[in-house]
Amino acid sequence: MEAAKLKILVFDVDSVLVDVSDSYHRTIVETVHYFTSRRVRPSQIHVWKNRSGYNDDWKLTADWIRALGVRVPYRRVVRKFQQLYRGRNFDGNIARERWLLVRGRLRRLARHYELALFSGRPRRELLHTLKKFRVRGYFRRIVALGDVKRQKPAPEGLLRILRGREPRSALYVGDNVDDALAARRAGVPFVGVLPRGSVARRVRARRLRRHGACLLLSHVNELKKFLP
Repeated sequence: MEAAKLKILVFDVDSVLVDVSDSYHRTIVETVHYFTSRRVRPSQIHVWKNRSGYNDDWKLTADWIRALGVRVPYRRVVRKFQQLYRGRNFDGNIARERWLLVRGRLRRLARHYELALFSGRPRRELLHTLKKFRVRGYFRRIVALGDVKRQKPAPEGLLRILRGREPRSALYVGDNVDDALAARRAGVPFVGVLPRGSVARRVRARRLRRHGACLLLSHVNELKKFLP
């Protein structure tokens, strides 16, 4: 990172700004069980996410079901996943989520930098979460599922946020392989967030460093210590 040039902070959402262990991760496990009757462990999710292409939890779930020997149309997997995650009126597993970045620190970051989001979430679900935690106003640019033709690891979302500006004026904060690859392909410095002592850190830390992470944090609230 070149401190003097840093103007834009771009965040991934899941497992960076929002704890999804009891929402998205729970939904993956429940959907796999629904179609296969197998009780897989949440820790196994991180093995999948150590491979490029599995930032998309729908694809991860469908491929996991297929790997267990059950053939189910992709649309059925997505429909069941959404029933469990979103529920009837956002009363499904999404209601279990927790916001991670302390409000005061978010406010201070927004005073010094342009804040943006680049997430693989559907826009409707992302906006619901931002509204629920009363943080929508801090983010000037949001790129969600459906806003780009090519999702991560393609850099399209980051390039849209940059809008022709110098890539090294931005920093992307994420947690998985596709975040790191998207940042590298956009020429944007990348910081990884992996909780200390977690399965995610044990499985993915080396891969994130290999793909260009300039720093690994244990929690997003540590970020301010390393910024100018």
